[in-house]
Amino acid sequence: MAKKIKINDEVIVRSGKYKGKKGKVKKIIDSKKAIVEGINLVKKNQKPNPNTQQSGGIIEKEQPISLSNLAIFNFDTQKLDRIGFTNKNGIKYRMFKSNKKLIK
Repeated sequence: MAKKIKINDEVIVRSGKYKGKKGKVKKIIDSKKAIVEGINLVKKNQKPNPNTQQSGGIIEKEQPISLSNLAIFNFDTQKLDRIGFTNKNGIKYRMFKSNKKLIK
């Protein structure tokens, strides 16, 4: 099954603590969750590691968010949108459902 949301897509959070916030997808995990830039930040205590010269302390880290809570952002309509698929010359493309424009 084709993925509707991919890496480097601009998305909006549809529900939860970060509802309405925009970010870019950095990583997809198990095709069910995604790590989005600047969304779902948590503070984590990091132990120092002298082998890698890593200092300890409290760091902010992005946690995964479910793909069902994300919607792709359409720059033409400036709103969130749904994704459909179309075939052109035997190649499958993703497209926005509202204006049928192909997603790059």
